[in-house]
Amino acid sequence: MNIAYIYEFLGTFILILLGDGVVANTVLRGTKSEGAGWLTITIGWGLAVFMGVIVAGPHSGAHINPAVTIGLATAGLFPWSMVPGYIAAQLLGGFTGGVVVYLFFKQHFNRTEDLNLHLGVFCTGPAIRKTRSNLFSEIIGTFVLVLLVLYIAGPSFAASNIKGAVIGLGSIGALPVALVVMGIGISLGGTTGYAINPARDLGPRIAYAVLPFHEKRDADWGYSWIPVIGPILGAIIAAVIFLQL
Repeated sequence: MNIAYIYEFLGTFILILLGDGVVANTVLRGTKSEGAGWLTITIGWGLAVFMGVIVAGPHSGAHINPAVTIGLATAGLFPWSMVPGYIAAQLLGGFTGGVVVYLFFKQHFNRTEDLNLHLGVFCTGPAIRKTRSNLFSEIIGTFVLVLLVLYIAGPSFAASNIKGAVIGLGSIGALPVALVVMGIGISLGGTTGYAINPARDLGPRIAYAVLPFHEKRDADWGYSWIPVIGPILGAIIAAVIFLQL
């Protein structure tokens, strides 16, 4: 197995462990951080991105997001032949991160009666459910993310284990990408919870669906396609515009 896939799994696992972790720490009953609010969540997700990129950057380019992988491939900065392996590793990392968050906060899930809060730890949902609006939010949020990633990455980073593959975030991109994610969350995140990453939403959503909660609601599969398709469309649009500039 290519080591890049392992690091995409590990980087995405760190992303979800810390990202879903900050949501759990903020919304679940009885934690010392209960009620810390939206700003804590957006900062926590930014730091989660920072740490995931630090881990995976030198070895895989630290996409840790299928939309970023597809965006880089569309822009000609990543080989399409490696896209399926990267996406599989990212989804598995997201799923595993969700499982560990459940185990870590199990006692607090047990104390939290609102089943919507349980689901909200693992995946996103709209503040106002309106399909076109929700899809637009995810497209625009991910467009900003991927366009900025393309400018941050540039054509300069080539992983030593992927000969000739220019895929770049690298560790040097960790801080600016973290700031981009924080900025998106603070400015645009309130409509849908800013998934902007199919692996961030779908992997933990599947984990929620199979985890042995004493009581659970459905995983909102009717909405689940939006934080997958929206980010992919946003990434492709960003890549096409990047190529034209």
